[in-house]
Amino acid sequence: MSVSSVHTNKRRGSRTKAVLPVRIKGKDCSGKAFEELAHTLDVTPTGVRLGSVRRELSAQDEVTILFRQRRMQFRVVWTKKLKGTSEFQVGLQALTQEKEAWGLTFADQANQSVQPLSQSLVSALAQ
Repeated sequence: MSVSSVHTNKRRGSRTKAVLPVRIKGKDCSGKAFEELAHTLDVTPTGVRLGSVRRELSAQDEVTILFRQRRMQFRVVWTKKLKGTSEFQVGLQALTQEKEAWGLTFADQANQSVQPLSQSLVSALAQ
């Protein structure tokens, strides 16, 4: 499968590499409802790249991401099937803006830099 995307190649801000466990819920490209575990690869205040998605999704589909006690709505921007596997990477754009949705503090968008991970998140990830 080739990469499907909405025609936007301009990144609005820096991405922060973060592998966080999430649950993704929605409908796959055949219209079948699903809910499965996946993980983030990198995050921004307005989007996320997921790995280990086992369902084929289509650009413009809406999905729900459950992370800790949060429920966040996203739109699929692109998908990419990984060679030799049944897994996809998926680029998602947030439909709502949540403050510190990932437990990370992002720097002001104007200066395009990223703050270090909070100590509590570093401790949680190390366990």
